[in-house]
Amino acid sequence: MIKIGILKEGKIPVDRRVAITPEQAKKIQETHPEVSLVCAHSDIRCFSDQDYIDLNIPLTDDVSDCDILFGVKEVPIAALIPNKTYFFFSHTIKKQAYNRTLLQTILDKNITLIDYETLTNTDGQRIIAFGRYAGIVGAYNALWTYGKRYNLFDIRRAHECFDLDDLKTEFNLIKLPKIKIVITGGGRVAKGAMEIMNQVGIRRVSPHQFITQLFDEPVYCQLNNRDYHKHKNEDKVFNRAEFFQSPEDFESDFAPYAQVADILIACAFWNPKAPVLFTREDMTQRNFSIKVIADVTCDIEGSIPSTLQPATIDDPIYDYDPTQGILAPPLSDEGNVTVMAVDNLPCELPRNASTDFGKELLNNVLPNLIGEDKGGIIERATIAKGGHLTEKYSYLQDYVDGRD
Repeated sequence: MIKIGILKEGKIPVDRRVAITPEQAKKIQETHPEVSLVCAHSDIRCFSDQDYIDLNIPLTDDVSDCDILFGVKEVPIAALIPNKTYFFFSHTIKKQAYNRTLLQTILDKNITLIDYETLTNTDGQRIIAFGRYAGIVGAYNALWTYGKRYNLFDIRRAHECFDLDDLKTEFNLIKLPKIKIVITGGGRVAKGAMEIMNQVGIRRVSPHQFITQLFDEPVYCQLNNRDYHKHKNEDKVFNRAEFFQSPEDFESDFAPYAQVADILIACAFWNPKAPVLFTREDMTQRNFSIKVIADVTCDIEGSIPSTLQPATIDDPIYDYDPTQGILAPPLSDEGNVTVMAVDNLPCELPRNASTDFGKELLNNVLPNLIGEDKGGIIERATIAKGGHLTEKYSYLQDYVDGRD
């Protein structure tokens, strides 16, 4: 018998998401008799304790007798239980300095760590993620920000809505002038952002149309890497495989979009070896027309120079003064660019985000965890086991040792 525990989120600021919803916990009990499941008490979760009790899911204050523990965000170091298997977003695989002690403790306590971010199929594609809801909330927040900046309309924040259906009741209040919106990226996050654009009724146009034509209505375009990167060797055409293998050989070609767009919604994964989208100097040019940036990826001091710090759900925007390269109070000067850079956007719609995430967990991960690990899905995603880093993640040893 395998015993699974659903953790209470302990990270601050509070995260109301959960990896397994009450309905999904019930389904696990019904379809996997070899599994027993308990849920830790929580007064912050988007699904109440009573929601689990109503479906006969046992509640507990002590998950120390569980074999496998499912959370969402990093488990507080003091709460880590030795010799257990944990699933959560550890934010360690990029050697994030703020989580060095977390990974050190995981190794010291002989914990097996499986990071959701590293769960992939044999083609290297992620099989579980919150990306869609990052895009949905990020795009909605971009429109909310634009409305605030120009006093055009007043809509509720996403986190003030019960769920996505409730959020959609705000769409009729969004009245936009004939602006242009550019979305970077082609994955789950970008697709989530496009959902909002389409449902609000904003027309999609091609990248070429976006640059060359004027419209009598708001429009958006979605850009893939080939649309805004070019090889440093002018004789070479863009090649996707080459770009991912050697991004340092390419340079940004985003300027034509920056000169006509009013809103940028940045949803593309960025490799630090890749060129930045644009520079601070670019932002000071008179032909740089972007006034609102929704940096959904929220790479601090990454591809977008105005993203100097993460914002919060309670205070989601700040201004950036490109002439000085400094932050300013939100909506304080027309010459500034307004930035929305919340780093935990799916938390604004926790019920929907949790439901979709849990569905992928049940369908794509759990069968490989409690049965045969087909395709090595669990093995590939295991960062630490038996007090050591696994071979795939041995590159983190210098990070663990404090030498990197």
